[in-house]
Amino acid sequence: MAQAPKYVIITPARDEEKHIEATIASVAAQTIRPAQWVIVNDGSTDKTGAIVDNYAARFPWITVVHRSNRGFRKAGGGVVEAFYEGYEALHSDDWDFVVKLDADLGFTPDYFEKCLEYFTKDPSLGIGGGEIYHSVSGELKLEATPRFHVRGAAKIYRRPCWEAIGGLLPAPGWDTIDEVKANMLGWKTYSFRDLRLHHFRVTGSADGLLRDCVKHGVVCHVSGYHPAFVAASCLYRLGRKPYAIGSLAICYGYVKAYITHRPRVNDAALIRYVRDQQLRRLCGQDSMWR
Repeated sequence: MAQAPKYVIITPARDEEKHIEATIASVAAQTIRPAQWVIVNDGSTDKTGAIVDNYAARFPWITVVHRSNRGFRKAGGGVVEAFYEGYEALHSDDWDFVVKLDADLGFTPDYFEKCLEYFTKDPSLGIGGGEIYHSVSGELKLEATPRFHVRGAAKIYRRPCWEAIGGLLPAPGWDTIDEVKANMLGWKTYSFRDLRLHHFRVTGSADGLLRDCVKHGVVCHVSGYHPAFVAASCLYRLGRKPYAIGSLAICYGYVKAYITHRPRVNDAALIRYVRDQQLRRLCGQDSMWR
């Protein structure tokens, strides 16, 4: 019987005392456990640090890294900085996949086994993961995303792809920039529609939904999105909560980032690629945003 691929998990966690035990229970129950799971307590002010220390004492494959409290949430860059501190704490270089996993997720015991099956079946798959669901009025509702996108809450990177894209950019939009670069280099990226992750907290709720819309506009600028594509996206979003004002907030974030000369990803080829793909989508041609 062939040996299962080895994967490692890195989890940045900040003030997650309400949810992290459910995530730990999900990982501990996996049919294929990680070779190592590094949980980075990113300056939590609640009981997160004590909780993860307790589980690390029980499970030898859990490693805990404690960071000092910076005093605020640092959108994009903060989570990547915490991730890399966890990355440096990996005991071994002998792994096939690296996983960025949030601390507020629940999933079935065969989740990673089935994810690895997808990667085995498709050697060109570079980044993958399950789809995110939220509880709405007692029912799990899918968080819709473009087909190429894997939510930053749960991303699995095949090692050659990880090395080809050069890891993660410590900036807002890192979880889109990585996929665009992977696609540009010939890798596939997509979510696994039959694998559900229960996200206990709505995406963006830590900062507020309206503020998250502004942040999304900033991400569009940092990632080099075409202005026409941003405008079309804002029009498309008018019917979603928060109605109208959400679209205005995205536009505000994008324009403000442009006017204040917020640094974009320093990769001209990547920006050309993403804009070409977006224009193709607007023209009804095949693209990443199909």
